[in-house]
Amino acid sequence: MAGKIVVLGVFVADTAYRADRAPKIGETILGNSFALGPGGKGSNQAVAAARAGGETHMITRLGRDTFADLAFQTWKDAGVIPAVTQHDEATGAAYIFIEEASGNNAIIVCPGAATGISAADIDAQADLIGGASVFMTQLEQPIEAAMRGLDVARAGGATTILNPAPAAELPPEIYPLCDVVTPNESEAHGITGIKVTDLASAEEAARALINLGVGTAIITLGENGCLLVDSDGVHHQSVISAGPVVETTGAGDAFNGGLAVALSEGVAMREAVRFGCATAGISVTRPGTAPSMPSRAEIDALLNG
Repeated sequence: MAGKIVVLGVFVADTAYRADRAPKIGETILGNSFALGPGGKGSNQAVAAARAGGETHMITRLGRDTFADLAFQTWKDAGVIPAVTQHDEATGAAYIFIEEASGNNAIIVCPGAATGISAADIDAQADLIGGASVFMTQLEQPIEAAMRGLDVARAGGATTILNPAPAAELPPEIYPLCDVVTPNESEAHGITGIKVTDLASAEEAARALINLGVGTAIITLGENGCLLVDSDGVHHQSVISAGPVVETTGAGDAFNGGLAVALSEGVAMREAVRFGCATAGISVTRPGTAPSMPSRAEIDALLNG
């Protein structure tokens, strides 16, 4: 029987702008389209996990505004169970520029009320976290809260996942709390100082993470899939394609959500990575972040097709 997944993170309202190119400083250009939708790494990962079949709980702070309403509706639609407090600060928002031709993106995140997430918020949810099968967090909320969450989860026997995004300087004591870390190339470079340009350098960065105290290192490599290094050795998982790429925004969150679901079901790490790659492979064929997350039926069909 699958266990609970608990996600600590941030919800923000994504304001997404598509244009042929990014404007220069001082320049105004006309865009091709605009969309408002749900985002934030923690929320995206929770939506991905819930839609992929996991019993998923989301810990965060929201404001009392229309963006908070968007959060609750998004979670209701996906099946995410909120463990949320509301405050007088505004709910967070993100600026997302999407390059029309490539689908590549550049993002600015302002977490708003979630900036105040603290160790006290974690302690208030200690029973929920302590009973989790998988606990997952990122770095959009304060690192102190992430560390406390990882510590409580480890004490309760959960598998802990840290998606170290956005890139930040981390205290050395965080690494031994992480059963799994899932940086992309630039985040791995920021943590280890090793520039990831190919599979060999990805393995070098992954081994550096393990030397810091991490149990398993998974470097996500975009169109090159991901590289897993753990006690069983090295494994390269290629991309699992579900069709033409429309937008890469949220692909990493889809991967992490899928990975968490597979691990909560007791799946071995290599198969869990494959499940995560299939989840991401479907998400990039659709625009948006949370709205692009696939259902369990879609993931199973891709894997079994």
